Amino acid sequence: MKHKSFWGLSTLYYIMIGVMVAQTVISAFFDVRIFVILLVFTLAVIGFAIYRLANMQRYMRNLLSGISSSLDSSGSEVLEGFSIPVIVAAENNEILWYNEAFRSILLDGEDIFGHDLSEIVGEEIWELLAGNKQTSVTYNGRIFSVYQSLSHISGVTQRVYYFVDETKLRRTAEEYALSRPAVALIAIDNLEEVAQGGRDSEKAAISSDVEIEIENWAAPTDGIVRKLTGERFMIILEERHLQTLMEQRFAILDRVRNMSLNSKKHATLSIGVGRGGASLRECEELAGQALDMALGRGGDQAAVKDKNNDYQFFGGVSKAVEKRTRVRTRVVASALRELIEGSDNVVVMGHRFADLDCFGAAFAMWSAARSLGKEAVVVMDREQSMALTLLDRIEAAGITDCVCSGKDILPHIGRKTLLIVVDTHRAGFVDSPEVYKACKTVVVIDHHRKAVDFIENAVVFYHETFASSACEMVSELLQYMNEKAVGRLEAEALLAGIMLDTRNYVLHTGVRTFEASAFLRNRGADPVEVKRLFAENMEVYQQKAAVVADVRVFEDCAVAVNRVEDGFTRIASAQAADELLNIEGVNGSFVLFRNKDEIDISARSLGLMNVQLVMERLGGGGHQTMSACQLKGVDFDGALEKLIEAINDYRMGEGRSPLPADKNMTVQP
Repeated sequence: MKHKSFWGLSTLYYIMIGVMVAQTVISAFFDVRIFVILLVFTLAVIGFAIYRLANMQRYMRNLLSGISSSLDSSGSEVLEGFSIPVIVAAENNEILWYNEAFRSILLDGEDIFGHDLSEIVGEEIWELLAGNKQTSVTYNGRIFSVYQSLSHISGVTQRVYYFVDETKLRRTAEEYALSRPAVALIAIDNLEEVAQGGRDSEKAAISSDVEIEIENWAAPTDGIVRKLTGERFMIILEERHLQTLMEQRFAILDRVRNMSLNSKKHATLSIGVGRGGASLRECEELAGQALDMALGRGGDQAAVKDKNNDYQFFGGVSKAVEKRTRVRTRVVASALRELIEGSDNVVVMGHRFADLDCFGAAFAMWSAARSLGKEAVVVMDREQSMALTLLDRIEAAGITDCVCSGKDILPHIGRKTLLIVVDTHRAGFVDSPEVYKACKTVVVIDHHRKAVDFIENAVVFYHETFASSACEMVSELLQYMNEKAVGRLEAEALLAGIMLDTRNYVLHTGVRTFEASAFLRNRGADPVEVKRLFAENMEVYQQKAAVVADVRVFEDCAVAVNRVEDGFTRIASAQAADELLNIEGVNGSFVLFRNKDEIDISARSLGLMNVQLVMERLGGGGHQTMSACQLKGVDFDGALEKLIEAINDYRMGEGRSPLPADKNMTVQP
């Protein structure tokens, strides 16, 4: 409230009369004529003041009577002593009346007749006047819910406000929310790999060291810490302490990663947190789903899931740890073969704008299904495909019934049709959403970090984030399903996909990547012929060169724009993003290009920058070193602004300063 004053209407009348009486008395000592004139004038003013004050008192009595009449009979009798603060204001917000409860609780015994109501309720008054009948007001450290009603007296409208003190209720509700339980499930991602080759006692020592670190981290939360298995822990804590851990961005991830162990490898954790559930059981279920999400995104991160199925992610800066065992691969291969043999026909589908990794994996799975005696087809949009060189090679070999559009295959989809989705696990990214919705049995084979909108109805969800490519995963599966299904053409298609996603074995390669490549080489893949699949036509080469020449570097980020719109825009932009990583000091590259009514961004890195986390902030996704997103309703400048904001958000999450402000940070021609 603003400065309180005693300058009410009655007070002003009294002061004015006092001044005039004093002047009249003084004039009697100087001039009788002036004294008589002033005396007459003073008496007239006194009479007018008495008349006005009497009218004002009658008005207040009528107003009080009108307000009282709006209440029931019992309320009318106790209006002045009403325990709830009540105030009446005119249409111009001038305060006309308030009861004793309002005066003592909100005004500390002072009077503010004639003041503006906004001095009490602030800007919230405009919400009430706009039609909202209730709003909240904080005044002198107390929280009030203010309710409005209208009173019509003698054709004049007054607004009556009732102030209900909800301070205790609000604080009780806040305390209840902060004391709600949350459950955190913690898993050591790579205990077997870290302790590989060591004795059991060394493995136990590593587990013990991590356990001590977790207990020390959780100690300030006053939570319950329990070790479930040698690699898993559970913490039950209150919401208030969970918020603190989230503000600290789950510092345990860095503490465990930086631990000095008797190994060349570093241990990492995955954390799944369930919050907001109606019970501890529901919170535990949410925590389990969040932990699966964290593991599916490569580990070394925390995922927090609430009752509304909203996720928050923390960490995720490390590469997924390669698992040397192929037990899961053999199990998936056996299950996939049974599903194919039990189906009437097989549909293989990848993501939109299929590249060599996507189409190579799809073609190999098509060949495997055909080798098992099943009708099969690959669903792909030829006009949007980035793997036309491979498709031309396949059709030149006499295989012309491999690829069709989603529209053409829909009439042939039945109850026992098997859909195999490769190189994506997001329902919104498949080449034909209609085909996906029509198929009842779905298998997913993908290596990208898990996204929130993943395909939930898959009977087999083969998801390995440590794999270099979908082609690597399919190569391993085919070794256990039907090795003879991999001929020279299939081997070269798979090898092309591996070479694309690893950028010729530079990034994201593991031992199993080279083992898969050796298998494909043994099946007849010719590296020279594979290299021909990457040949660029002149239009793509010139377009890529123009994009690289237009690059701008912001610290360790290179940003460029491809303003050409033709059939080669997407592939030229992707190749330009790869090329920009050759600039010294650049850890992440981003190329913007237009695709119909949206701006797409192709992002690349060499591993020091996690471009997937940047693209996720813009609604996209992908992998740590290769990601993309699509932005609707923006131009190049708007897309750049959003991109810089996402990069800064990512940098600040890592404890780094944002990119320096640049007034000329625009890309419009």
